[in-house]
Formats: sequence, structure tokens, C-alpha cells
Amino acid sequence: MTTTLEKPQTKPNKLVLDGISWEKFAQLETTFQDIEGVRFIYLDGDLEIIMSPSRKHESAKCLIGHLLETYLRQKGIRFYMWGSATIGNKDITGRKEPDESYNIHSKKDIPDLVIEVIVTSGDINILEIYRRIGISEVWFYQDSILTVYLLKNEQYLKINQSELLPELNLKTFTKYISYPDQYDAVTEFINCLQ
Repeated sequence: MTTTLEKPQTKPNKLVLDGISWEKFAQLETTFQDIEGVRFIYLDGDLEIIMSPSRKHESAKCLIGHLLETYLRQKGIRFYMWGSATIGNKDITGRKEPDESYNIHSKKDIPDLVIEVIVTSGDINILEIYRRIGISEVWFYQDSILTVYLLKNEQYLKINQSELLPELNLKTFTKYISYPDQYDAVTEFINCLQ
């Protein structure tokens, strides 16, 4: 009798494994800690390893962060950047490195806002990780569309306007994310805010 091993599911720059214990995940994370461009998403035994996010991903991520920080400064809203610091732990059996994350108004133990740029769909439910952590708002940018989720009664609701930043016009904000030139996008956004 021959045993056939199932081939791991792969996507461009991505490897998805299941049945991985937290301890094994921690070992893999330690093994790759000095290798730049390797990111992990872990939830309930499922592990997604992403190698070197694409230039398109990084460009959108940087522009969204710059536009948001520009808005916050222009409006005099105090903020604290978490960047892409990994959040989550063994207790929630989930961990993720967000693309960008922030505290709004004051420093806290977890980010208020997490931003995710999706170029290729993931296999792990990222919102579930953030729900377990207790992130107030999650913004997904995919295919030139910004989708905002609000954590309410321990569930995420898709909303049309940020509750953290109720005066931010998301339609205008999204328009500038899609600009072909980052410098022009931020410059014109600043002019739009004045």
C-alpha cells in the first residue's frame, strides 16, 4: 500500500499549512526571525507564510499610512503608530502582523485601528484574529476599494464611515490611494483638507 502525501497548498509567495501547533508555529517564527520579508498569520492551527510582499502591496500600504497620518496631523488628532508590530498570542491561538496599525487619541495596549492591504486573498480569517484581540476598527484595501469593519458586541460589522475618524471622507481618501503618483496623491490630499 502506498501513502500519498498531500502537497501543501501554495499561492504566489505564499505557503498555507494546517495542523500546526502553537509550539511548532513559535519554532518556525524563531527560525525565520532574521530573514527579511517573511510574514506569518496563525489562527487555530492554520499557518500562512508570506514571502516578500509584492511591490504593489507595499506601495499601497505606505501610501495609505502616509495619507492617514497626513489627515491626522492636519486635523490635530493625536495618534500613535504601531506600524506592523505583530499582535496576538497563544491565549487567543492567533497572531498576525498587520500592514499598518494605530492608536487614536491616546496610547493603549492594543491598536485601535488596523489596516490590511489585500493583493491576493488569504486563506486565514484575519478578522477573526483581530476580533479575538479586540481591535476596534479594521480597514481592508482591495481592488481599489476601502472596506471598514467596526467591532461591536464582539462581532465585526461592515460600516460606511469610520467611527474612530467620523469626519474623514472615505470616498475622497480612497480616491487618493488609487493615484498613480504617491507624491501627487499626498500633495493634492493636503490641498483638499485645507
